[in-house]
Amino acid sequence: MATHTTPHFHNQPGVPQVRIGAKEFMCVGALPPLDHPHIFIDMGDDKDAICPYCSTHYVYDASLHGGCEPAECVFEPSAETAVEPEHLQV
Repeated sequence: MATHTTPHFHNQPGVPQVRIGAKEFMCVGALPPLDHPHIFIDMGDDKDAICPYCSTHYVYDASLHGGCEPAECVFEPSAETAVEPEHLQV
């Protein structure tokens, strides 16, 4: 079973840029309940990306190994904030 999870980041502090150690991640904007839709961003070959909802500028930094700077911008989804996928009734 895969244990890989997509890292989630926010910009509650309102910093001009968040350095992150992942090229594929989720942006949540601010902390709940003021978050925007949690969106997946893939930088591909680029070294940075801007969230289309909150305009946070994310810059890739491989030395962070999946973390971020400032470190407080890591978001850990909890059971209360996680959205359960809908199950189809067959």
